[in-house]
Order: sequence, then structure tokens, then C-alpha cells
Amino acid sequence: LLGYSLPPEMIIFSLFQKCYEQKQYKNGLKFCKMILSNPKFAEHGETLAMKGLTLNCLGKKEEAYEFVRKGLRNDVKSHVCWHVYGLLQRSDKKYDEAIKCYRNALKLDKDNLQILRDLSLLQIQMRDLEGYRETRYQLLQLRPTQRASWIGYAIAYHLLKDYDMALKLLEEFRKTQQIPPNKIDYEYSELILYQNQVMREADLFQESLEHIETYEKQICDKLMVEEIKGEMLLKLGRLKEAGEVYKELIERNAENWYYYEGLEKALQPSTLEERLQIYEEVSKRHPRAVSPRRLPLNFVSGEKFRELLDKFLRVNFSKGCPPLFTTLKSLYYNPEKVSTIQELVTGYETSLKTCDLFKNGEKEPPTTLLWVQYFLAQHFDKLGQCSLALDYINTAIASTPTLIELFYLKAKIYKHVGNLKEAAKWMDEAQSLDTADRFINSKCAKYMLRANMVKDAEEMCSKFTREGTSAMENLNEMQCMWFQTECAAAYQRLGKYGDALKKCHEVERHFFEITDDQFDFHTYCMRKMTLRAYVDLLRLEDVLRKHAFYFKAARSAIEIYLKLHDNPLTNESKEQEVNSENLSAKELKKMLSKQRRAQKKAKLEEERKHAERERQQKNQKKKRDEEEEETSGPREELIPEKLERVENPLEEAIKFLIPLKNLIGDEIETHLLAFEIYFRKGKVLHNFIFALQNRNPSLLPLLPEGKINVLSNSVNLPEIVSKVLTQEMQKIFVNKNLESFNEEFLKHNATSVQHQLSGAKMMYFLDKSRQEKAIAVATRLDKNMRDKNTLTKVFEALLDGSFGSCHTQCEEYQAACHKLFPYTSAFMPATNEDDSSIASVNHTAINHDLLSNEI
Repeated sequence: LLGYSLPPEMIIFSLFQKCYEQKQYKNGLKFCKMILSNPKFAEHGETLAMKGLTLNCLGKKEEAYEFVRKGLRNDVKSHVCWHVYGLLQRSDKKYDEAIKCYRNALKLDKDNLQILRDLSLLQIQMRDLEGYRETRYQLLQLRPTQRASWIGYAIAYHLLKDYDMALKLLEEFRKTQQIPPNKIDYEYSELILYQNQVMREADLFQESLEHIETYEKQICDKLMVEEIKGEMLLKLGRLKEAGEVYKELIERNAENWYYYEGLEKALQPSTLEERLQIYEEVSKRHPRAVSPRRLPLNFVSGEKFRELLDKFLRVNFSKGCPPLFTTLKSLYYNPEKVSTIQELVTGYETSLKTCDLFKNGEKEPPTTLLWVQYFLAQHFDKLGQCSLALDYINTAIASTPTLIELFYLKAKIYKHVGNLKEAAKWMDEAQSLDTADRFINSKCAKYMLRANMVKDAEEMCSKFTREGTSAMENLNEMQCMWFQTECAAAYQRLGKYGDALKKCHEVERHFFEITDDQFDFHTYCMRKMTLRAYVDLLRLEDVLRKHAFYFKAARSAIEIYLKLHDNPLTNESKEQEVNSENLSAKELKKMLSKQRRAQKKAKLEEERKHAERERQQKNQKKKRDEEEEETSGPREELIPEKLERVENPLEEAIKFLIPLKNLIGDEIETHLLAFEIYFRKGKVLHNFIFALQNRNPSLLPLLPEGKINVLSNSVNLPEIVSKVLTQEMQKIFVNKNLESFNEEFLKHNATSVQHQLSGAKMMYFLDKSRQEKAIAVATRLDKNMRDKNTLTKVFEALLDGSFGSCHTQCEEYQAACHKLFPYTSAFMPATNEDDSSIASVNHTAINHDLLSNEI
């Protein structure tokens, strides 16, 4: 890392350097003290800089910056000082600043290999591909005999999509490898496969095929060789040869659907019989394989479908196959096939109940009827017939009360009908049957979180987390994001916005850490020649925040910040004064007593958390002292009280929004969230232009509270903005006013609960006198209405004042929905003061996606 500008007799500096490299930081500081105690070298810049770098590794960040800057001031023309300053910035994740420091160091020592390597790592980390290519070229010139020099330069061209240059470099490097033709070397094999990947991406199909055939014997991954051959032969139209390859692949793995797809493309069957013949031949050779018997069900119909399905179901019911319904679930898009499935399986049930056998079949064991009932429960649950589904699953449980799958399904049915408390109860029952099963434990915790039972969920997870630490902390350490996203949503529903934001920020930190962790792989993958995996990693990291976990966390955070912007948290003392004005003396005394108890409980909880934090900090400090190294200081603690009282909630929301806009810009929900933010910031055209450009009129009434009306009137907008908006509006509305456009929208979406609710909201917003008509539209419950899973949203709208005061209509709608969904907690009548319909809807309506089936 460092040069020697100290006199030769001062060999202590080299010992200091070795201590740093070996992570013996305290010993290194002793040598540093010996150098700096000499008055002649007391202000030596490189030693001061190295001392700062060593202190940074011990977690003393402020002192580290002080010494490094002092060293740089004393010797500003030292490449060592600039390099050390860059390393310090890199440890703080300030990559842009670190790159500047490295460039300054290279101005002073342009051929320094270590600085060039460090610079290249930061450039690929920041995806500065042009800069990365230039740096790798310099490294290749300086070290042309090193493998990493050639590979890094070739990867730079590959990532820049200059495939020709990348292939030339890889081929030149391959020629230098002295590998005997009959010897198999893993790293050489990976190089060949990476070279072939570049060819395929460049659409050089013939070259790719010839290449893989030439070096086939020297490649370790024989399966990949055959898959490449099959794919390339199909691309080149050599169907007969491709068919032979895919037949061989099916012989290796008869369950891979991709192989059957390739075989069909190669054989090109012209009739249904020929297509079926392909699968029948495979099924004869592999009688135990499921895929050749399952795949024909996708494309046959009528009597042939019944015949094949009958054989498929009987075999699976007889041997007891729990995932049978999941295997057939993709067929449920076709009503005719659903009807056939129901007819066959209900027939099996009747026959098994009467004589313990299928029609024209051998006698079946008692478990066959159990699996038939299990399947029927899933079937009717999928169709939304929850009462029938519960009847079947209860019958199955009565016959076999020790089978976990039955209780698991019962919980799932209750989840689908919106009764989350009952769902959590039955999932807990399933978990109690096998407390050592981590899957069912996690599912139980998830259901508890959906039911807002956060403490119970944490206790459930604690059975599998590290002893001595809280489950919450341990799950955060393990980056268990399914738990954290569900936990954030639960806190959000409970109105604990600080705790919810803490979970959202924890998830965001996980994604940052995953992005940052790729840093170690830039050198490792080139050294180990895992080049295909490395390129895949880089491409994954580029779109990492498209993951559902990040979207859920970001959406929750944005929604919370919007609420905090609209209704900032008030001072508790002021709020108490306002609330106490209209209370009697007795009520006031009761309220104050309740508040004192709550404050005492909160204080005890805070003290417990504080003690826990202190204990964890002591353990962390002890661990750091033992290891004598720490790459960076402790991260800022996420405190719920501070998070929910930020000065500018909209700016915090934008931080979560930016990755969504960059990576999930094709989702309407992303732009609705963006619109809500920028509407509040007064930038009305900033994101609404997306809807206009896509000519998406169905989006307009979906905007809450009719904000489109403000836009269409162009209130307080600059002239140029108003002009553009008016022109785009005319293209969408086609000379219709909002009222007529909304009527047409309702007419064209007459069978959608969601669209009818949106149109009804717009109707009431435009004309308050049409309240009864708007409520009638929103609460219509025709048999033809689809997406009845959103009925809870209608009920929520009636309660939250979206249609003004409508208590009577709300009760009538609740009673009508209760008949349709008797098990849904949101529609159950209030039983006592603590279990009101409003509390019920707050619990369920926000989770409108839980009612995922239609009646």
C-alpha cells in the first residue's frame, strides 16, 4: 500500500505497515507512537495518515479523520496520503469522494497498482463502466501476465455490450492457458462457458454451437452443455438434432417443464394426438414422473381432459399427495375444466364414503377419502365458497385430528374470508402439533402479524432465534424481511407509526447492505473464475430494489409519511387539554387515571428497552475489543419517536419513492404514490403526466378525493403547465366534462366493485347533493359483481366519511355483506364496546388483498 519516504534507518514504519495488514492495530499504534515521538518526524504526513486509518479500524472515526487530514495537509503531494484518505472515505461508503481521492493519488503516482485496483473496484461498484474500462486497460498494460488483468478488461467490454471486443480479449487470454485437451480444469471450464455466454448474448448462435462442441470434453458442467446445444439448435432451425438433445435431457430429468417445451418446438406436432403421443412415450419410460401426466392437462379439453384428469387424480389421491391442488391450480382460469374437476372429485367422495373405492377401482385405504376432502376444501376455498370449504376441512379434521396440513388449510380459509384472528388461532393450533417445524412456526408468526398480534408473533419466532437477544433484534440481524414488512404493516394498522417506520428503514438498510456486500465479490469472482455468476450478480444488484420486500416497505413508509404530513403528531399535553374541555368531572378523572397508567406502562417499557440497548452495546463493545478491529463506527440508532416526528415527511417519502420510480415505473401504484407526494408539494404535473401519456382513463377516477378535478381546472398553475395539461385532458376526455366522463366510466365498469367505488367517490365529490345515488352505486351487490374481495374497502369508505354522514346505509351494507361473508370479521355486528365494527374494519379493510377469492 505505502511507499517509504522515511529514512532507511526508520524500519519501524515497515513494521507499522505489517501490523496494519495483519489487523494488529494496537501493536501498530505502538510503532506509530515510536515514530511520531521523534521530533524529526513528529509531523510526518504519511505516518499521521496511517495512524488515522488504523484508528478508523478501531472505530474512532472522528480522531481518524483528524489525523488523516492533518497528514494530508503536511504532505499534500504524497500519493500515500491521498490513497489513505480515499480508503477512509470508502470505509464510510462515500464512494464518489473516495474515487476523487484515488484520482488525485494517481496524478502523483500514475502507475501505482494498488491504487488502480482500488479505483477499479469503486468504479464497478458505482457502475462507472467507461471509467472501469479505462482503469482495467491501465492494469492490463502494467500487468499483462496476470489473469485478472485480462478477465477484468473483457468483463468491462461485456458489460458495455461491446461483445466483439470482449470475445477477442477472452480468446486471446484462452490461448495463453496451457490446459491439455483431455484434462478437466474447473476454472478453464468456467472460462469457456463464460465465453459462450457472451456469444449467445451477441446472437452468434452458430459460433456458440461450434464453440460448445469444440470444447465439450473440457467443460465440467455437462448439463449446461446439453442445454446450450438444444437452445442453439432450435435457434438455428436444426429441429431434428434439437429433438434428440431434448429427449436426452428428459431422460436425465423428466420433471423439467422447460425440456418438454423445447421438445415440442423441435418435433412441431401438427395434431393434438401427435402432441399427446410425445408425453405418453415419456410417461411409459418414466411411470413415476408427474410432469408428462400433468402437462397435457394444460392443452386438452372435453372428454380427453376428463379421461386424463381422472387417471391423474386417482393415482395422486391413492398415494396421498398434499400438493395436488397446487399442481392443478393453474387450470382454474378455465371454468369448463373447473367444473370437470369438481364433478370428478365430488364423485370420488361419494363413492369412497359408500364403498371405500373409486368407481370401477380397487378398494382404497381410509386415507384416500381424507385427501379427497382436503382437496375439496381447497377447491371450494379457491371458488370463494367458504362455508362449503370449512365443512369439508372440519370433516377431515374430525377424522384425523393430528394432521398439520388440515389445520394449516383451515387457517388459510379463514384468512381468505377476512377473519384474521380466527386464522391466527388455527395456524397456532397447527404449529402446536409440531413445534420443531420452522416453516409452520414462521407461517404462524405471519398470520399473527396479519391479525396485529405483534407480541405473540415475536414470541412465536423466539423459538427459533438466538438465545440471549430479543427475537426482533435477531430477526433484524438475519435480514428476515418477510417478518419486518409484515411487522411494519401491523404497526401501521395499529397507528404506531414510529415503530412501523423503524421496520421500513431496517428493510431499506438491508437492501443497502446487500448492495454494499457485492464489493467483496469484485476481486473474488475474477480470482476464482466464477464469471457467469459474477455477471449475474451485477445485473441482479442493478434491479435489486424491484423486489417485493422493498416495494412493501417503501409503500408503507410513503403512506405513513403522507399521513404524518397531513396530520402531524400533536403535543400530548395540548391534546389532553383539548380533550378534557367537554368531559364531566367523573369522566375527566377516569381519563386522567387511564393516561397515568398508560404513561407508567410506557415508561417501564422504555426503561426496559433502554436497558436492553445498553446491554447489547456493551456486548458489541466487548466483541470489538476482543477482535481488535472495526471497519466503521456504529450506525445511527433508529428511534421510533424521532422517526415519526421528522421535520419534512415528504422529503423522507421521496427517498423511498426514487428506487420505485427508477425500477418499477411501469406499475400504476408507483405513480399513484408519486402523485400523492408531488401533489402535496405543489408539483401537480410532475407525475400525473404518466397517466396522460399512457391514455389511461381508468386511472383518473381512482385518484382519491377527485384530485383530477383540481388538475382539470388548472387552478394556480403556470400558463405553460396549464396549456399542456389542457391539451392532454382533451385527448382523454374527448370534449366530455367530468360528470359525463364519470358516468361513462361507471357504465363501462359495471361489474367491478373497485371501479364502482371510485366512480361513486367521484360522483359525490363533484355533486354533494347526489349522496344517495353515489352510496347506492358504491354499495351495489349484484351477483354479477366481480372482485368482491374489495367489499371491505367500500365499508371503510362509508365509515371514514368519503360519502358524508351515512350511518344508516353503513349498517345496512354491513348486514348485507355479513350474509355474503358470514366469517369476515369486518362485517360482523358489534358485540361490545371494545369490538366495534369500526375497530373491525380498521383491522381488516386495510388488508383488502386478504379476501383473495370471490363468491
